[in-house]
Amino acid sequence: MTRIQWEGWAADLAAQSTDPDSRWRNPVASVPRHELVPRWWEQAKDGTWTLRIGEDDPDRWLTAAYGKESVVTSVAGLHADHAKPDDQPTGSPTSSATLTPLVIKMLRHGRINAGHDVLDIGTGAGGLTAITARRLGSQHVTSVDIDPYLVEAAKDRLAGMGLEPTFHTQDATDPLPGDYDRIIATVSARPVPVSWLRALRRGGRLVTTIADTALILTAWKDPDGGATGVIERDWAGFMVTRNGPTYPPASNSLFTAAREGEGEEVKTFRYPVADIRNNWEIWSMFTITTPGIEIDFEERPGKRTAYLVHPDGSWARAEAEHYEPPIVHQSGPRRLWTDLERIRNWREVEGGLPLFGCNAKVDPDGVIHLSRGRWSATIDRP
Repeated sequence: MTRIQWEGWAADLAAQSTDPDSRWRNPVASVPRHELVPRWWEQAKDGTWTLRIGEDDPDRWLTAAYGKESVVTSVAGLHADHAKPDDQPTGSPTSSATLTPLVIKMLRHGRINAGHDVLDIGTGAGGLTAITARRLGSQHVTSVDIDPYLVEAAKDRLAGMGLEPTFHTQDATDPLPGDYDRIIATVSARPVPVSWLRALRRGGRLVTTIADTALILTAWKDPDGGATGVIERDWAGFMVTRNGPTYPPASNSLFTAAREGEGEEVKTFRYPVADIRNNWEIWSMFTITTPGIEIDFEERPGKRTAYLVHPDGSWARAEAEHYEPPIVHQSGPRRLWTDLERIRNWREVEGGLPLFGCNAKVDPDGVIHLSRGRWSATIDRP
């Protein structure tokens, strides 16, 4: 097999991901990231997934591995390493090699120094583990993931790079092995798992994202077992912690009602139909004020449709031509589109929402309390 000339690609990735004087630059440049993703999934515009094999197309392999998007390695529990070329899984991604600039963003928020013991929650393809072990030394890095194959594959591939951090296969919400100065989670949770707080040393720092939001929570461990910090003026999104090989199915029956139902209330609203999942500030506030909300969006020539459903049986469908005011159908105990409209109006009137930069207090049981000025919110289990 012809040797892959990856060093220039890794150097370019390091330059794009870090500042010139960053202590993370050399670690990024020294990790052959393509070796972590020898096979992967690519999604077409119609939603279908195609298996890609690096050795069959080295240029595509390098472009994907050192590119500007996360690389999906598993869909609906089927890992690319185990797939046949004609497999076409359906469902959501269940593992990926996280975009390197996003990995560096989380590591920078960790304020990691030499000698710190770091726990990486969510091994995935092993990129964060590899970069951190390059900088700190393998003896200071531990990585956990619920998927035994991900753990073993990352362990073997990092060993081939001369790196031997500690790996564990386990549910990250269960008690964790050891204790650490820094915990960096590249899976999201809601609220903060108690096991994470217990594994964090006094004065240690936690960096994570709140599930179903784009909010990065950073917090220092308190003497009472909780933590105090902020929601960073920054954003990120990660897969949610899971307790099995795949995620539970969406509320399909409610989405069927939202697509086909007439609605108990039908009226015209002010703001255009949009996929609010792409407006991270509005989406995050909506999922905080309405825990459990699920969202879908469709755009066809000349028509935009958004769907909202909630486990309590509420649903809404908003339809409009282009950016005209939408006709909205709603049913159930909540008026979901009305709630969303209120948040969008709040943002327009105030020029922003009070999320980014707000104070965050994490109780020892993981419940998160956010506050900024007169606004406050509590994030517990949906």
